[in-house]
Amino acid sequence: MQRSSVCGQLRCYHAYSEMENSAMACKTHHINLVVRDLAAAVRIYERMLGQPATRCDHLPGRGVDIVRLKLGDTWLILVQPVKQGTELARFLDKNGEGFFLLSLDVESVAGAAQASGVPIQGPSRDGLDDWYIQDLDVEATFGAQIQYCEHRSGK
Repeated sequence: MQRSSVCGQLRCYHAYSEMENSAMACKTHHINLVVRDLAAAVRIYERMLGQPATRCDHLPGRGVDIVRLKLGDTWLILVQPVKQGTELARFLDKNGEGFFLLSLDVESVAGAAQASGVPIQGPSRDGLDDWYIQDLDVEATFGAQIQYCEHRSGK
């Protein structure tokens, strides 16, 4: 296997220092994994993490059931599509089970979107609890589903 020529040419630079603090991702807020069998996935992940799931939600508007597990300061969210034709059902059919989305915790969704210069996808929206979400353009993030997440009530 040939080593990428980019590795030898990559220079570290601090462009992020020019950004507003609101553009800085504080941490990983949550990671979504799409599964076909939520109950089976919960059993495995509870054993793997050594702790019980903390919350289960049915989201009829999105056509999914979800279970949240806490991993340090990060939510691990298991998502099962329960309605055909939804974004997640199509994703699961096309890609199979596994990683779906990475959500970055930021102070301000609007500030992060503006300061980072990464193109956004669609309007920002309310998420679960007090979460406020802005999806980033998938093409701009090299095919990865990434979003900014802000807590409306602080932290």
